[in-house]
Amino acid sequence: MNILFDEKQQIFSIHTKNTTYQMGIGKYGYLLHLYYGKKIKGDMSYLLTYFDRGFIENPYDTETDRTFSLDALPQEYPSYGTGDFRTPSINVANADGTYSCDLRYQSHKIIEGKYNIPGLPAVYAETGAMTLEIELKDKTSGLIVTLYYGTLMESDMITRTVRVKNEGTDTVYLEKVVSGCLDFVSGDFDLIHFHGRHGMERITERTPMMHGIQTFGSIRGASSHQQNPFLIVAEKGTSEEAGNCYAMSLLYSGNFKAEAEVDQLGQSRILMGISNEMFSYELKQGETFYAPEVVFGYSDKGLGDLSQQYHALIRQHICRGKYKTTPRPILINNWEATYFDFNGEKIINIAKQAAELGVEMLVLDDGWFGERDSDMSSLGDWFVNETKMGGPLSNVVEQVNALGMKFGLWIEPEMISENSKLYKDHKDWTFIIPRRQPIRGRYQLVLDFSRKEVVDYIFDQITKVIDTANIEYIKMDMNRSITDIYSATAKHQNQGQILHNYVLGVYDFLERLLSRYPNLLIEGCCGGGGRFDAGMLYYTPQIWCSDNTDAIERIKIQYGTSFGYPVSSVGSHVSAVPNHQTGRTTNIHTRGVVAMAGSFGYELDLNTITEEEKLAVKQQIVDFKKYWSLIHDGLYFRLNNPFDRAEFGAWEFAAHDQSEALLNVVMLDTHCNAPVSYVKLKGLNPEWEYRIEGEDKVYSGSGLMYGGIPIPKMDNEYEAWQVHFVKC
Repeated sequence: MNILFDEKQQIFSIHTKNTTYQMGIGKYGYLLHLYYGKKIKGDMSYLLTYFDRGFIENPYDTETDRTFSLDALPQEYPSYGTGDFRTPSINVANADGTYSCDLRYQSHKIIEGKYNIPGLPAVYAETGAMTLEIELKDKTSGLIVTLYYGTLMESDMITRTVRVKNEGTDTVYLEKVVSGCLDFVSGDFDLIHFHGRHGMERITERTPMMHGIQTFGSIRGASSHQQNPFLIVAEKGTSEEAGNCYAMSLLYSGNFKAEAEVDQLGQSRILMGISNEMFSYELKQGETFYAPEVVFGYSDKGLGDLSQQYHALIRQHICRGKYKTTPRPILINNWEATYFDFNGEKIINIAKQAAELGVEMLVLDDGWFGERDSDMSSLGDWFVNETKMGGPLSNVVEQVNALGMKFGLWIEPEMISENSKLYKDHKDWTFIIPRRQPIRGRYQLVLDFSRKEVVDYIFDQITKVIDTANIEYIKMDMNRSITDIYSATAKHQNQGQILHNYVLGVYDFLERLLSRYPNLLIEGCCGGGGRFDAGMLYYTPQIWCSDNTDAIERIKIQYGTSFGYPVSSVGSHVSAVPNHQTGRTTNIHTRGVVAMAGSFGYELDLNTITEEEKLAVKQQIVDFKKYWSLIHDGLYFRLNNPFDRAEFGAWEFAAHDQSEALLNVVMLDTHCNAPVSYVKLKGLNPEWEYRIEGEDKVYSGSGLMYGGIPIPKMDNEYEAWQVHFVKC
């Protein structure tokens, strides 16, 4: 059993293969955090210290004992109003206008199997999982807070969610409900988070944790391009291959907040959950609120091992459906080839050339519906523009299918154009604050997906289109942040729960799509990587990584993404040059090598490339299919940091059995009479010998890993070197 309760010592221990998470029921019923880290035996409560300190308050129960203070003790779920002046996990506004919640241990259960969360994504497991439920109660208000911990036998990860139930008689308002909290009584840590902007997402930033609170998150209605709901806390000096590091990943696609605090005593607290901005959740008598799930990870082997834990968990226990483990079709998307300027004939011509080169799917992007010839109209009018398509969509799909290719379609269900039939008929379905002019983004407004009738209508309209043709892929986009948050559902409403209900509406839409079309491949998108999170991966096994398709910039974007997300989740394509976002020109080989660190496809008109490039495309498709299992199921290694004044970017895919590895190198800078650069491989067996496929020279595994291999001299800027090492 990997969840144990010591009745005598009142201690809970959660064991994974290599880690232990421990907490105890302390004096007066407070649930105290004791330990999280490398697997241990025994009672870790000796780490707690008790001193009488100035300006540290004591619960009333302690009477004359001034040594017990929640402001100095590590807790599992700290609440506001208990004398702990650090940032809390929960803050409750009571019916009398006070802010207070005093949570004490009531009971617990240890259950076979992994819990799930109504309406929210969660890690799942068919076998080998257990759940610990710990019930805490505020006796004054009758509020019950249940902490759920999940663990999988083969995984080193621990999940947690929180359920809040009002068993009192008065309505309360949840002003803050955090999913994950980690308290450390000691340690000198760096905080690693992943910031960015549209077209340059998930850029790594490592800063020392400092006295005070460091906060990052999103209030944009989606997890955002600007911040990502994944963070790492690393001991000083932790590298890719050594050191203690911890992580949190939030399975949520809406507003979130992460906080890192070092207190007056040098103790650290890390929290992550729904943002408390624009959040005030009304909880009437008998009602329940579920927080999204957070996944805790720990490694004493450095950042690389920590990332691989998350990669495996997402691939095996978050992603679902047909394409969870099977190869996905290599696709071509028409967007950068045509933008809105296309018709049915042009799309078929793109498909014909793509089919000849081995591409397996054509995806029709924005502009196929309503009267949409620009981004100024028709969102919400999900009916086929048969004039533009030259007849029913099924005619085009059938011709594409006849070429041996699958067909996919772009949608943006959460958005509405003012110039649309839907807006004329149902303006009240739009986020608009009464008596105010709305804020536009990409000249569009946002539909109120917190309302079931809105989700139902859009779902019905889009499924009517899907039902008319053999559509096997959906790219689901979201091209603006959310403002003007107002739901026209009643004269008086609680605006503080609309954005959370909106996210639940999006999840409901996706869950219904998957239930109706179990073989449908859905790719998530939010102006590229603006909703790239583990919650979305529960519904969409891949996400368009960034609207920036420049191969050199993608190296940096995909580097940051790899810390928390597997290669199998990354939507990555070979696009046209000069690149439409940066104007940079890179050769087709380099573009292919970079795009192979993802789902792989093309974002251009293959009719316009040279015959030499067409031969390269054919070979890329052959190579990607050959390496698919190694790339998507193998171990991913970051071999260097492309931000660190690097001459090159390098990454590697290695087989779990150490029998092969695919090395990828792209030169980022060139110099006259340049020194030789070397790259050291990882994940090989030091006792074995390897050779580069197609060559005779033999290398020792230890030599490749500890001595490295010289990168061949490149004659031009941005050239790539991709080599396949196989065991001799």
